[in-house]
Amino acid sequence: MSKRKSALENLKDFWPEGASQIDQVKKYVTKYQNDTLVIKCGGKILVDPQLLKNFTNDISILKKLGMNIIIVHGGGPRIKKKLDELNIKSNFIRGLRVTDDKTMGVVEEVLENFNSEIVNDLNKKSCNAKGISVGKNNIFLVEPENKELGFVGKPKKILNDKIYELLKSKYLPVLSPMGLDEKNQKYNINADTAASALAKSIRARRLLLMTDVEGVYDKNKKPISEINPKNAKKLIENKVVNGGMIPKLENCIDAVGNGVRGVVIIDGRKPHSILDEIFSDKGSGTLIREWK
Repeated sequence: MSKRKSALENLKDFWPEGASQIDQVKKYVTKYQNDTLVIKCGGKILVDPQLLKNFTNDISILKKLGMNIIIVHGGGPRIKKKLDELNIKSNFIRGLRVTDDKTMGVVEEVLENFNSEIVNDLNKKSCNAKGISVGKNNIFLVEPENKELGFVGKPKKILNDKIYELLKSKYLPVLSPMGLDEKNQKYNINADTAASALAKSIRARRLLLMTDVEGVYDKNKKPISEINPKNAKKLIENKVVNGGMIPKLENCIDAVGNGVRGVVIIDGRKPHSILDEIFSDKGSGTLIREWK
């Protein structure tokens, strides 16, 4: 008997109270069994130990059910905290932190430590997680975003073969958002951008972006359950969406236009939002995809 089949037969033993309906799980496990899901871990999960524990618990359930999962994590709040402790001032341009030599050293240290924390927590839950970082086994080849930002890069190429090999070996990759340019210079990458670039490169079935809001809101401040890229662009053009949600939504639109079947912005503060999104018809948060 396969591990997936065994897990489905014993689902009641580990399915968390308050998560989506248990009778829907088998249908969705079958639906996604040959696909890969990329999940970007960000927002308050990065600084709230209980939210991080909730996140790794849900990921362990996905792994137990035999699903192909890749995690990309951010680190902004932790980086800010460390820079403040060291009295290093941060400047931002269009929502991206200007990264000089001194800042880059802090960024790499914080991201490496957080990557290890996630991997260790997942492995305590038998997830066979493996950390991927710029210092050990880099997969992001980058080019500078622009000179003003210093060592902030945008993905130019993803080393897909490394990812495929890990998935084939039943590992759960946990990626830190940094990369190398052609001269092996290290660059920081916006985590949403890194996750979107990866999802596009491997043509993931779904990209989930965890945030601190319910999803994308309409002009009446009501959460939108589903929207297509065309209407999502209108929200930006009409300034219904603003601030940090603009680049996030632009990443979603770009991903859907380049091979990802659907992107979901979900609330990482909400218990079991990942399970509710993947294993229910209703979903969780805002789904961006093309409508047939």
